Amino acid sequence: MTCPAVFRRVAFVLLLALSAAPAVRSQAPETQERRAFLTVRLNEEATLKVDDKATTQKGSVRRFYSPPLEAGKKYHYTLIAEWMPSNYETYTVTRKVAVEAGATREVDLRKADPTLGDTLFIRWVNTPPQVADAMMKLGKVGKDDVVYDLGCGDGVLVVTAVKKFNAKRGVGIDLDPKRLNDARANAKGAGVEDKVEFRQGDVLKVKDLSDATVVMLYMSDDLNQLLRPILQKQLKPGSRIVTHRFKMGDWEPDKTETVDIEHDIAEEKLIHLWTIKKE
Repeated sequence: MTCPAVFRRVAFVLLLALSAAPAVRSQAPETQERRAFLTVRLNEEATLKVDDKATTQKGSVRRFYSPPLEAGKKYHYTLIAEWMPSNYETYTVTRKVAVEAGATREVDLRKADPTLGDTLFIRWVNTPPQVADAMMKLGKVGKDDVVYDLGCGDGVLVVTAVKKFNAKRGVGIDLDPKRLNDARANAKGAGVEDKVEFRQGDVLKVKDLSDATVVMLYMSDDLNQLLRPILQKQLKPGSRIVTHRFKMGDWEPDKTETVDIEHDIAEEKLIHLWTIKKE
């Protein structure tokens, strides 16, 4: 947190364009030099907040200037860009930016970086029972398996793994506490609460998947690609990854199957299997 004795927070105001800002250029030099100028590059459809205040500019390049600032001091602004590449994905990119009087700063918010605390939130969509069964069969889930579902939602895959396919144990991880409550209720209703565990957390920050023998995913192409190096690093050889609909970039699946779902679009009937190989 910025110390008030050192830094003064001021609200950015809109700069229509540096090349078309006569009010700025016509100011006395000593006043103009005390402003900070900021250029933000971001996805064209993104919304942008500065210090939690919404801005109104549109487009992939947005320019702002500050009120006059005291020379020799640094000021910090928190920029939050948010966009939805699809109706089930929401990216949030947050950067704390330091500026000084008379200086120009450019910030790129076009790409989320989980290592910097950025997030990709996936809207929950339920997995049909016939897809859950098919995913278990494709992953050859059995009595010796520990099944993880990353982004577990209501826990249907974990419960199915333990209840119907006799998995030894199941673990579900999700950000949404409401969905986790639903998952625990479903596990209790199925009589398997002693064999399953549901954790609240970011799947991109899972520290240890070494006990998993099967990982189930119904997320998105982008999130699968972010998870790919984590899974490849943490899972033991022979572990299986099964996804509903979405793939993992140029890592080709070992097998793809089509699930027979009436009145569903073709891509939502696909399930994919990968197996972790020995290096």
